[in-house]
Amino acid sequence: MPIDSQWFRASPLLPPLAVRTSHHQYHSRKDDTMAQQAERFVLSRLAWLGSLALLALAVVSLPLGNPVAALAALIAAGIVWTSPALPKQRHPRLWQLTNQMLVLGLALVLVIALWLGIDAMRYWLFALPLIILGLLPPRLGPALTIVSLTLIFLGVTSLVGDPQRHQIISPLALTTALAGLFFLLREHKARQLAPLRRSDELTQSASREYLSADLYKEIQRSEREGLDMSVVLLGLDAHLSEPDADTDIQALLPRIGRYLHSRLRDFDTWYRVADLQFLIILPGIATAGASKRAEQIRLGLTALLESYNLEVTVSAGVAGLNIGDDADTLQQSVASALQSAQKKGGNRVQSWSTWSHTPPGDAQGSPAT
Repeated sequence: MPIDSQWFRASPLLPPLAVRTSHHQYHSRKDDTMAQQAERFVLSRLAWLGSLALLALAVVSLPLGNPVAALAALIAAGIVWTSPALPKQRHPRLWQLTNQMLVLGLALVLVIALWLGIDAMRYWLFALPLIILGLLPPRLGPALTIVSLTLIFLGVTSLVGDPQRHQIISPLALTTALAGLFFLLREHKARQLAPLRRSDELTQSASREYLSADLYKEIQRSEREGLDMSVVLLGLDAHLSEPDADTDIQALLPRIGRYLHSRLRDFDTWYRVADLQFLIILPGIATAGASKRAEQIRLGLTALLESYNLEVTVSAGVAGLNIGDDADTLQQSVASALQSAQKKGGNRVQSWSTWSHTPPGDAQGSPAT
């Protein structure tokens, strides 16, 4: 049975408390976003300059008869180009994999150059530990660093009679120690900041890792204070349209995120649970009101996509909090409602009913398809 909402309408305390809490979270998120944008701006400009300098070095090295240096400079320019300092909107995993393969390629080129006795490439070795530990993930960086250093030291010991042999070992050991210290500090900082990273960088929605915990807390509060609560799961019917629509929609995700943020109340929370799906928690709203709210948002998103010449419809599933629901069952209910709406052709809002096992009917205000 749905929880009675009369106490929520009569209580003068809940909205101010919720608004103050949400305003604090909103301004904190806004400040974090501005700081992240400034950091990305500086890093992107430095990355552009670095890649151009490396390309110039590659061009200069070829006429000087040093093709290995030109190859290393080209690979280094590619590493900068595919690094997170220059974020790519499409196929981020492919760019990340390419970046990792280029780092492996640079390490291989430098080690081979040392074994071949190419003196001009020895100074590149000092930056290799920092590049590996700075760009590769923690599960790969230390292992590749150990393998590379082992091969480098074996190559250095083979330089019998070379007076520069001892000039390589000490600086390389020092730069490796500094790179290792940087790596440990970065990982320590990442562990400390992990609980604070509650926003999806692309859409500025809350991170899905916190969905179950936040939903559990909201259910407990609603049951304790006698409030209605509903959840809405929005999904883009990309599978019903042209095959290339997903790629175009990915580029529009920041704009979609800004639209959703503008249409929700300060104390509503929303999460990006999949590439094209968003779950919204609506405290104090019963299923009927949530269905109307979902229909308004659905129509607005459809108009937004149409303004970019994308013929993609939007569906929504709605589930209200009932006695006995927990975070898992509520997510399952709203996901089943969205799946039912899309099975009927999409472009509609579907509410979930726990009173029958038959598919629920369309919510009020949804268009017939």
